[in-house]
Amino acid sequence: MQADPILAAFTAQKARSAERRSSFGLTERRDALDRLAQAIRASEADLVAALQSDLGRPEAETILIDYLPVLQEIRHTRRHLRRWMKPRRVAPTLASFGATARIVPQPRGVCLIIAPWNLPFALALGPVVSALAAGNSVILKPSELTPATSALLARMIARTFPADLVTVIQGDKDVAQRLLDLPFDHIFFTGSPAVGKIVMAAAAKHLTSVTLELGGKSPVIVGPEADIDRAADWISFGKFVNAGQVCIAPDHLFVHSSVKDRFLSALRARIARAYGSGNASPHLAHIVSDAHAQRLSDLVSDALAKGAQPVLPPAPAGRAIGPTLLTAITPEMRLDQEEIFGPILPILAFDDLTQVIDRINARDKPLALYIFDRDQTRIDRIITQTSSGGVGVNLTLVQFTHANLPFGGINTSGIGAGHGLTGFRAFSHERAVLRNRFLLFPLIFPPYTDRKLRLIRLIKRVLG
Repeated sequence: MQADPILAAFTAQKARSAERRSSFGLTERRDALDRLAQAIRASEADLVAALQSDLGRPEAETILIDYLPVLQEIRHTRRHLRRWMKPRRVAPTLASFGATARIVPQPRGVCLIIAPWNLPFALALGPVVSALAAGNSVILKPSELTPATSALLARMIARTFPADLVTVIQGDKDVAQRLLDLPFDHIFFTGSPAVGKIVMAAAAKHLTSVTLELGGKSPVIVGPEADIDRAADWISFGKFVNAGQVCIAPDHLFVHSSVKDRFLSALRARIARAYGSGNASPHLAHIVSDAHAQRLSDLVSDALAKGAQPVLPPAPAGRAIGPTLLTAITPEMRLDQEEIFGPILPILAFDDLTQVIDRINARDKPLALYIFDRDQTRIDRIITQTSSGGVGVNLTLVQFTHANLPFGGINTSGIGAGHGLTGFRAFSHERAVLRNRFLLFPLIFPPYTDRKLRLIRLIKRVLG
């Protein structure tokens, strides 16, 4: 009878978990990161070809959003790993006077990483970098919707690491569910809020810790004093890179009425320069599947049927969907209710910023919020009065690449965060270690005589 490969992979990693706490130190972790970086560099051409096959992705975008971010993460992590791993002394409190205290980061153990299809390389290997840096082993489940990239990941990892350190398990949602049934020490999931709830429910059965990087309807606000050309450049890039299939892509746009016409003119001109007209641009990726393309087409049809006005009209051709701009958006449209995750940008004019803030706050908290304006008071007001995973001011997307910033959501857009030190901590247990030197607690140990009771009351006055 053939062994179950999923259970075999988990059992092999679990068997090494305790021993790895002492044997997988700084040298071994750096070596693992170096091997991963070498494997990535050697696979560049294969990665470009795989993402061309899976997503019709132009080479430049693959390098920018899937290839370089992982190498940057490795470089940053390797440089700072010694300091991150070092136990941290913490100051004593009055109650702990006479003891020394440290926080010791330890590996969580065997970790499951479930990666999405939109950035199938970077969002698979970025968490692997953090997990290895923290001393863990990893089972990686890539997306079945990007089969060429998933197969590349499986080959690359098998050549680079022993299976009891990192292994790739390919398969569909049934495979993912079988993995979720196992008692992992940590689960790192990137995907939709709906599937995030399934992951969290499965983790709860084993009280497994989770990091959930989800998504949501990330808004953009273009204020009355925005640099119009700069806003058009950044919003066009942020919305249409990877054909809008990015979890922190602008989902919908609020533009002040006083600059709306100028902005729309600038945005249309920028789109024309970047992608030309129609759907056949070599600079624009394709939608991941026919089903997702049909969903986007249905969103647009629903909006147009309910009164939306096309600024750049849709012209879908299978999985190739060109940039689409729509105005006159109303709340009953599905486009206004669902995360779009495609190259369709609804545009809403506003005069009163309070109404925009109220509308953002009435919805689930987004993964990103973008502001284009020169007025610092207005920028600060938006940041203070809203909540989101992150904020970009006069830019889009590149907060994802800043290794010293945590990347994650809040509530329905995510739980926990990754990247850099934050990612290292996500995959670490910060263990409290308190060492007795001359603690005075024995003076109040039972029996509680009158003398000890007087001493306890004195302590209460000092500490209470």
